[in-house]
Amino acid sequence: MNSTLSMDKQSIMAKSRADIAQNLPEGLWSDKQKVALTCRILFAQGHDSGLAGQITARCENPAQYYTQPFGFGFDEISTDNLLTVDEDLQVIEGEGMANPANRFHSWIYRARPDVRCVIHTHPPHISALSMLGVPLKISHMDSCMLYDDVAFLANWPGVPVGNEEGEIITAVLADKRAALLCHHGLVVAGKSIEEACMLAIQCERAARLQLLAEAVAPIKDIDPALAKEAHDWILQDKRSKAGFAYYARRTARMLNLHI
Repeated sequence: MNSTLSMDKQSIMAKSRADIAQNLPEGLWSDKQKVALTCRILFAQGHDSGLAGQITARCENPAQYYTQPFGFGFDEISTDNLLTVDEDLQVIEGEGMANPANRFHSWIYRARPDVRCVIHTHPPHISALSMLGVPLKISHMDSCMLYDDVAFLANWPGVPVGNEEGEIITAVLADKRAALLCHHGLVVAGKSIEEACMLAIQCERAARLQLLAEAVAPIKDIDPALAKEAHDWILQDKRSKAGFAYYARRTARMLNLHI
């Protein structure tokens, strides 16, 4: 067997991808459990803002999705109180009502069949950038999972409960995985629940790093080719699932949950 010390980088990366796909751990949770865990994880990561924000995931019926009931915080969500709603926000299963702002999720799901989970939150550092009208700048290796994948909505359309807001947010998101909404917050559109959760965590961390760095000096640009390489490397499906499982365990310890 040849030593890996003599292999070129691309060959090592290809071998490592195969090893990651086969060996990284992931949790064996249902989609409803993943949605509830995402609510708790993002609460622990500072994404809560009272009753603001929604986390949704497609059901087996692609015209329906899971969401939390309006009136509950992220830290209160469990599989027992999640709702199943249709794209008109009519409750199919569960008690209570969906947040009326979920309407723009319906528009995203209709336009993006690749999206399995939509996260909308108002975390502090993303919200601070949104108040400044400043796009998210990616210039750190960890943040490269977001490179060229975060859109920017410069004009706030108001409270997102109408179809117009759904059309506007969906259009600016286009084929990207996230968008920073001026005077508002964050929206993430993930190919899986795990990916969406990891993206949301990293968006807020990237915003925090940006504000810290810009307080000292202008941020230096990152090499586009290397950033794209890091983007694709970090966003491996199994890596997202392993990262999600880690944050689920970490949050369970913090909030004394049994998962």
